[in-house]
Amino acid sequence: MMASRTDRPLAPRVSPPDLPDELDEVSGLGSRPEEFRTRIVALDNDTDASHLTLTECVLAGAAADRLDLTGSVLVDVEIDDLRATAVTARGARWRRVRVTGGRIGTLDLAEADLDEVELRGVRIDYLSLGGARAIDVVIADATITTLDIPQATLERVSFRETRADEVDNRGLHAAHVDLRGLDAVAFLDPTALRGATLTPWQLERLAPALGAALGIDVRD
Repeated sequence: MMASRTDRPLAPRVSPPDLPDELDEVSGLGSRPEEFRTRIVALDNDTDASHLTLTECVLAGAAADRLDLTGSVLVDVEIDDLRATAVTARGARWRRVRVTGGRIGTLDLAEADLDEVELRGVRIDYLSLGGARAIDVVIADATITTLDIPQATLERVSFRETRADEVDNRGLHAAHVDLRGLDAVAFLDPTALRGATLTPWQLERLAPALGAALGIDVRD
């Protein structure tokens, strides 16, 4: 049954990663194609972990200049206090992944498939979800300089106490996307916000750009 207008937006259905009580501690990633039930405590400065499978793992307090997770598969993974200049995870598949704290220069999740993913308390200079499919995602207490979501498909995605400077939302496909907790300076295409929920205050800020996009001449 479809949700009524008063039920919208539907909240993300997010569960924490399902982790065992005990994990084997390892250092480094990429030497093996799969890590299962491990706690990774250190990374090489240039880590190539592309197409790696991580299942029921924790990456804790690690730092790297570059972490390549292109095409990775992460299931039930906790990433805590990661400090990285660039994390590339294009085309990745993440399910029940929680990223907490830390500082990331670039987090590239373009064309990724995200399901039950949380970004909490993290600082990101550039977050790309271009062409990604993101369902049941929470971004909370985060600071993002540039948020790129062109041609992304977002469903049941919620922003809470999060700030972004510029949001590239061209060609966005949105359903139950809650932007009320996103303090964004500017959206590149206000007309592409169909399917999102905003506060009256946010809509008032968007009015000049929205009017211009629709060819409306607004003046006193």
